[in-house]
Amino acid sequence: MNRKIIVLDTTLRDGEQVPGAKLNVNQKVEFAQQLKRLRVDMIEAGFPASSEGDFQAVQEIARSVGDTVSITALARAVKGDIDSVYNSIKLAQNPFIHIVLGTSNIHVEKKFNRSKDAVLQQGVDAVKYAKTLLPHVQYSTEDASRSEFEYLWKTIEAVVKAGATIINVPDTVGYAVPEEFGDLIRRINDRLKNLNPDVILSVHCHNDLGMATANTLSAIKNGAEKVECTINGLGERAGNTSLEEVVMGLKVRENFYQASTGIKTPELLRTSRLLTYLTGLDVQVNKAITGENAFAHSSGIHQDGLLKDKQVYEIIEPEEVGAESMELILTARSGRHAFKNAVEKMGFEIGDTEDFEVLFDKFLKLADSKKEVYDHDVFYLVTNHRMMDVNSGHLYELEAFQVVTNDVYPTATVKLRKGGEIFKDSAVGDGPIDALYTVIKTLVGIDVELKDYKINSLSRGKEAIGRVNIRIAYQDKIYSGRAMDTDIIKASAMAFLNGINAVLLDVTNESLSAVN
Repeated sequence: MNRKIIVLDTTLRDGEQVPGAKLNVNQKVEFAQQLKRLRVDMIEAGFPASSEGDFQAVQEIARSVGDTVSITALARAVKGDIDSVYNSIKLAQNPFIHIVLGTSNIHVEKKFNRSKDAVLQQGVDAVKYAKTLLPHVQYSTEDASRSEFEYLWKTIEAVVKAGATIINVPDTVGYAVPEEFGDLIRRINDRLKNLNPDVILSVHCHNDLGMATANTLSAIKNGAEKVECTINGLGERAGNTSLEEVVMGLKVRENFYQASTGIKTPELLRTSRLLTYLTGLDVQVNKAITGENAFAHSSGIHQDGLLKDKQVYEIIEPEEVGAESMELILTARSGRHAFKNAVEKMGFEIGDTEDFEVLFDKFLKLADSKKEVYDHDVFYLVTNHRMMDVNSGHLYELEAFQVVTNDVYPTATVKLRKGGEIFKDSAVGDGPIDALYTVIKTLVGIDVELKDYKINSLSRGKEAIGRVNIRIAYQDKIYSGRAMDTDIIKASAMAFLNGINAVLLDVTNESLSAVN
């Protein structure tokens, strides 16, 4: 009988630690709802003790998807962090507290500057306190792959006796190799099952040496019952274990691993694209499962073999991960039913409401300018519509603009709206984008520094939608902004404005926290 592997997604906590990947509350909830459609078992929703904004985001995720998905959040082994986690996730149906504390010599001696026994006791005390709040507690032995085995086991034994119900073994710095990590999990599993067979053994791997997926699969082969992953392998440094790679590895090689997950695999590509849109961090084209070229074949020999039988060169049907072998192309004449069908096929729920009419009107304008609308276009059109910030009345919107470019005085004139107020000005710059950004900074009165500017084409054709991703710096913090349009200058203005709005939201939240 195949073992059911529990899948925890930590994109909203560990994945969000990537510079520029910070999401606002609405974006986090939108992504969590997609993770629910993907049918992950657990979501690690954030680190609530880190900021008021993160606390609110975790709380909203617990409210919105915690009815069917188990919700957790990260805490250091201190009472304040544990209280923050409890208060942010307690509304979920099946919440649990996640505590992390290092076990390697370098963590104990350099990070904590305490004795091993003192650090171990701190972990035990933290678990005992967390158990007074919730019945389920996960304990992560940070940097386990570089820890002395007997001290690592002594810690695990102590926290299990204190009440921990999940033991998570992280390869925190991506140091492990598959054979070694698999053996570590086997040894821990053998002892853990004798100590308490009801405790779940989990792993959390990083990709610093490119072996996160291999280490995770090796751990599963050696007894791990739960895996912690991120979509697209997003995470600090070289990233985390890629959820889609582990899931499809188990699905394709199920007979070998004798294990499977409950993930709804046709939602994988959609989830990947949503994360790319929200963060502005693209997936490399040859990335396994979710890369643009994952199912593309250019070699003549490969194409010939595929025409004879797909199995000659494909071990995964594109439809299994949500990639379409045939795309439905929409035009302005496609009508409401065809458009609605395309939207619903992507997993978005939308009825015959006023909201749908607004969205359909946007589709018609896009179809008029672009002529042919592809799946990519529809996905980003709907996503952009749904992700409009509910605080827009307090933020800046692009009302109108004009850019004149030449070799002497590139000039931009911009009109912005903020609630009922209109702001208008002009500026000269070194080029059209510089002029555009200079006048926007003048109008909003915030001096930000442009760190990165990137343009991508989202689909095919002369009038393809272009996506602009920018990163700006303000008071030693990095903020991202992104926007899309068939007019790349307009998309540039909207992306910059979205980045500035992110600054304003952050400043507002910090002010509220200070008042509270």
